[in-house]
Amino acid sequence: MSAPRTELKSIGYEIFIGALSLLSILNLLLVVAARDDGDLQNVLLTMNAIFSVVFLLDFSYRLATAPSRSGYFFRHFGWADLLASVPLPQLKFLRIFRLVRVFRLLRGVGGRSVLRTLVRDRAGSALYTLLLTGILVLQFGSLLILRIEDDAPGANITTASDALWYTIVTISTVGYGDQYPVTTAGRIVGAMIIVVGVGIFGTFTGYLANVFLSPRKPAGAVEGTPPVDTLAQLRHVLDLPGVTVEDVDRVLAVHRGDGPAR
Repeated sequence: MSAPRTELKSIGYEIFIGALSLLSILNLLLVVAARDDGDLQNVLLTMNAIFSVVFLLDFSYRLATAPSRSGYFFRHFGWADLLASVPLPQLKFLRIFRLVRVFRLLRGVGGRSVLRTLVRDRAGSALYTLLLTGILVLQFGSLLILRIEDDAPGANITTASDALWYTIVTISTVGYGDQYPVTTAGRIVGAMIIVVGVGIFGTFTGYLANVFLSPRKPAGAVEGTPPVDTLAQLRHVLDLPGVTVEDVDRVLAVHRGDGPAR
């Protein structure tokens, strides 16, 4: 097995970590752009603190599952992963190494293989998509609602904590009502957060139902292999006069969903 393959955790996971790395690097630029607004900066700094926790967990996961821990730490930029997880602005540029790793791993797999894997593992792909969507809505929803409501007469969303709290309770469809927009633009943003939140939690509920209610595969079963009773039936069919191996191949193709029997 090649080195990139041993580093690869899963396609969806690597894309998720790569997207978070890209977003965290973008946030460094946004922090500079929002230097005149302390509340907007606080939202971005809070999100970067959340990213630091995620990246620290990612570093621990990669270190624990690496075939060679010293090889991962020294040759595959594990030290950069660790330093980039520290919530210090001077070290966050090291997150570029995560992007380089994700690009290298996915390029080693191949674009078509990546797409096939994402389509085949729709449940896992949906989970990482939900997590990434939730993070994006939390950050940009908080920034938007705070920017719109901050100077409005009678506004009650005026600080970073107000904006983050409002976005969290809105995206979770709880809606305590202690924080609410008073402007038309703010209500439009709030409505969009509600719609996205309903979609996220509805899809997440379906994912959990699929995980807990789908039948388990027998131990040792290989994906794409017919069950034992099906194999026994095929052996019996092969004993019938006039039945060829090509006939059985067509039946298996239908079983796998490769095409209709002819």
